[in-house]
Amino acid sequence: MKADFIDLYIVIGRNVKHFRTINGWTQDELASRCSVNRAKISRIENARKDYMLSTLLEVCNALQKRLEELIVVQPDIEYH
Repeated sequence: MKADFIDLYIVIGRNVKHFRTINGWTQDELASRCSVNRAKISRIENARKDYMLSTLLEVCNALQKRLEELIVVQPDIEYH
């Protein structure tokens, strides 16, 4: 993962986790809705690895969120 983008990956990961927990889903439940495994969801939420845009779009679809909602800082989420 490029260091230049780490802050964005952190924001995306925290937002995914936030929206997942609002839905009351485990990582496994979100993963099954996205056709990926739980480990990939964990890596996204923890900003541990690059991932394809198609994976992120599947996550957006499952969470019923627009991509923009995952890449912007949300006022009610802790990012540090």
